[in-house]
Amino acid sequence: MRLFVAIDPPAPVCDALASVQGDLSVGRLSDPETFHLTLAFLGEVDPDRAEEAHAELEGIAMPGFDLALSGVFALSEAIVAAGVADATALADLHGRVLRALRRAGVTLDRRRFRPHVTLARLPRRISGSEVEALRLFLARNGGFRSDRFTVRSFALYASTLHPDGALHEPLAHYPLG
Repeated sequence: MRLFVAIDPPAPVCDALASVQGDLSVGRLSDPETFHLTLAFLGEVDPDRAEEAHAELEGIAMPGFDLALSGVFALSEAIVAAGVADATALADLHGRVLRALRRAGVTLDRRRFRPHVTLARLPRRISGSEVEALRLFLARNGGFRSDRFTVRSFALYASTLHPDGALHEPLAHYPLG
C-alpha cells in the first residue's frame, strides 16, 4: 500500500486555501477535501511494515502547537503550494516522525523538508500565456496568510492513484498534547 503521514488543516484554513486556489487558472487543482501538510511520504509499504510504522507512530509524544500557513509559491516546476509561517515545532514533529518510521524499518527518500499544502499540479508543458497567468496568480496571492490554528494530531494515510487524482484514506490518527 502507498502511505504518507500528514497534518490536516482545519476547515476554515482549507476554505481560505480553496478561495486562493479559485484564483488559479493553470494546472490541475487539488481537491480542497484532500488538503494536507505532508510530514513523510513512505511510498509503497507492505502490510507488516505498515503495522510496525503504525506502532512506532503511536509512541510519538509531544505537545500540540500553533501553526499558520503563509505565502503561495511555485514549489517546483510541477507544484503550486502554500507554505508555513514558522516551522520550528513542525520540524520537531517531522523529525520525530522520521525517527519513528526508521525504527519501523521504513526506508525514506532523503529530501529537504519543505512544509507546504499543494494547491495545484502543473502540466509538463506550459504555454507562454499559462506562464503569465501563473506569474500574475503568484503576484496576487504571494502574501497569503491563514489564521493560526492548533495542531492537535497527525495521521497515517493510504493513497490510491486514480486518473483524476489520488484518493486519500485515513488509516490512523495520532493525538498530540
